[in-house]
Parts: sequence; structure tokens; C-alpha cells
Amino acid sequence: MKVLQVNSSARGEGSNSTRVANKIVERLRAANPGASVVARDLARNPHPALDEAALGALFTPAEQRTAEQAARVALDDALIAEIQAADAVVLGVPMYNFGIPAQLKNWLDAIARAKVTFQYTANGPEGLLKNKTVYVAFARGGRYRDTPADTQVPYLKTILGFLGMTDVRFVFAEGFAMGADAEQQAIVEAQRDIEAAFA
Repeated sequence: MKVLQVNSSARGEGSNSTRVANKIVERLRAANPGASVVARDLARNPHPALDEAALGALFTPAEQRTAEQAARVALDDALIAEIQAADAVVLGVPMYNFGIPAQLKNWLDAIARAKVTFQYTANGPEGLLKNKTVYVAFARGGRYRDTPADTQVPYLKTILGFLGMTDVRFVFAEGFAMGADAEQQAIVEAQRDIEAAFA
């Protein structure tokens, strides 16, 4: 088994979402002793945003790209190769102002490429990143699970499903900003979700 762990917290290793993601990876390794893990920290190594220069590079035929354009496309190619190779994907996702971190959005923009990770067909769009299990480790200061304020779950379900990743399992650790008791409860609930994700 090949596991890709993508941490998106600006806090890096000290983040709660990374801690929960690490627990999921530990569980995957326990269940698959020969598993290899590729870890990508988007705080330490942020991916550039999709801007005009990036779009220009992507829409220029490969043989006509400048060296600068080729280098920009190669950055996205590396991320696409990582997720294509993965059997399981673990995303560490904090909540920033009711959304996902900008660095995670940049990663998603990089891996979503027409005719590579999705394609349009006569029957509609088809995701090409199939046969993968995605574990999403959420960490939130408040409690938003199953409320209208949770924009993260529907967005991630939509974009991951669009790319072909329909087996998505969510782990919630919520209430970290609500006091010591709530923080302990967050860990308990996250562990319960991890058990359910592997049931």
C-alpha cells in the first residue's frame, strides 16, 4: 500500500489536524505493515497559487513552453504523480474562517487537470483518480459538524468526487478553542471516528 499524507495547517507539526492525520496514518501502517508513506507539508513547502502565469504555462503546448513555464508545470506534475501513485490519501484539514486553508486549495487546483485527473465525456465529467480511499482529518476550534456552517465537507466531497475519489471518510476533532474539557472530548471523538473509518 502507498499512502500519501497531505498536511495543510499553517502551524505545521504543531497543528491539531496534523496530529489527527498522523493517527490515521499510524492506523493504516498497523493494518498494512509494508505500507510506504509520502508526506507533504503544505506549510513548509507551499505550492504556488493558480495565477495568470500558471494558466499560461498549462495552456501552452509542452513543446512550446519556455523554461520558466515548463518549470511551473513540473511543480503541478509532481503533485499529480504523487496522488496517482497513492492507494490511500490522508488530508489534514484545519478550518480557517469557515473554509479550507489556501494552501490546500492550491494543492487541489494543482491536481485537478483536464485529461489527466478528470475528463469530460458524452455522459458528463469522469474522475480519473479512482480506486483510492481518502481520509480527511478535520480540526476545528468550534463545533460545526452537520451544521450549515460546515462548508468544508460538501466542498471536499464535491471536488474529490469530481476527480474520481468517492470513498471519502471524515474524522472530526472539534472544540479545540472551547476549553480543556472540550479539547479532550475532541480527541475522544476523533478516535471514535477513526475506528469507524476502519470498521
